[in-house]
Order: sequence, then structure tokens, then C-alpha cells
Amino acid sequence: MTAMTEEELKGLSQLGQKVELPESPDAAVLESVPNPHGETNYLVRFTCPEFTSICPITGQPDFAHLVIDYVPDARLVESKSLKFYLASFRNHGAFHEDCTVAIAKRLEDVLAPRWLRIGGYWYPRGGIPIDVFYQSGPPPKDLWLPDQGVAPYRGRG
Repeated sequence: MTAMTEEELKGLSQLGQKVELPESPDAAVLESVPNPHGETNYLVRFTCPEFTSICPITGQPDFAHLVIDYVPDARLVESKSLKFYLASFRNHGAFHEDCTVAIAKRLEDVLAPRWLRIGGYWYPRGGIPIDVFYQSGPPPKDLWLPDQGVAPYRGRG
């Protein structure tokens, strides 16, 4: 196992620091660190069961359970910066589709992963749940790809 060097740690502005919630996703700083196993295909999963954003029309809160899977290449997402990036949507007005795909594209821009997918399992708005899925392409061969583990919305039935 390779420890991060002081030089690599210097580039991180949030880890180990007090950080204020960013005003918007655009203002959020999404950081990465070197992948010590860049030659290996493996899956990294982040689950955010309490994701929130704001409906751009009504101003009412929207809630989702997000599952982000990616196969890193040279970089890993720094988890505290991801947490604050996702939290920055709390006061951001956007439709479900926009939030889900924007998160995927931002992660692709920052990490350039070998593969990425995101499942946005949104709770009902107006009685209709909207699930949004994005995948960057076919997953690498021989990758163990577990189910995202989120059941379709059933309400009380």
C-alpha cells in the first residue's frame, strides 16, 4: 500500500479542514487523489440515500437515493469533496434528470474513470417516481458488477 505524499496532500483543500457548504454545484470543489492501484480494474461505490435538490418550478424539495459506481483509472474521488459536492444540490433548482446526469458528467470530467454509472432513484413527485440512469459505456470485462440494491418504488402496495 502506498501512502500519499505530502505534495499530494497539499493539493487537497477540504480533507482535514473545516469546509462551508458550497452555494451551488458549480461553486463546489470536487477533488481527486492518485489511485495506488491504477493498473487494476475494481469497482468503487458511493451511496447517497438522502440526496436532496429543489424543484426549479415549485421550489419544493426533491429527494433521491443515488448510487454511484465507477472503475477508477489514475485518480480517485476524494470522498469529503464528493460529500460536499452532492450536498451543494440541496439549494439548487434542477430537474431529476439534470441533477443525475450533471453529477455523472462532473465525475467524468474530474476523474476520467475507465467506467462510470449512476442510478438516481427519485422519490415521487406528483405521485410519479422518476428514476434516472447514466452509464459511460460498457463495463470492463471480468469486472464484478453488483446490483445497485435499490428496489423500484412501490409506495404502500
